Amino acid sequence: LRLNHSGRYSCGGQVVSQWRESERVTVTVHRVPPLRVSLSAQPPGGQVALGDRLVLSCAVATRAGPLSFSWHQEGSGELLGTGPLLELHHVGDNDSGQYWCRVSDGDSMAESDTLNVTIL
Repeated sequence: LRLNHSGRYSCGGQVVSQWRESERVTVTVHRVPPLRVSLSAQPPGGQVALGDRLVLSCAVATRAGPLSFSWHQEGSGELLGTGPLLELHHVGDNDSGQYWCRVSDGDSMAESDTLNVTIL
């Protein structure tokens, strides 16, 4: 649907030998607000000791329906995960860098801000 599909609709057809039409109904199409995506980390701030575990969480504000998630790291062409959480077990030096998540609801797509992960 598009915004210009709003209006009054009815249907009609031939009944026996007479044209009949239904009552009109009003259809209003509303704009869907854009996805608002936030990214958080545990431990907070994305600073984690070498060998420890890091959990990144991607959240979407007030959205129902099926969502698809993807996780990305700057400089890596690999898809890191496809759920709302990304768990890095036994982090190493190569895990440091910028991370973000991308969310789609089938109609629109949005990305979180990046989070700088630092390995201590």
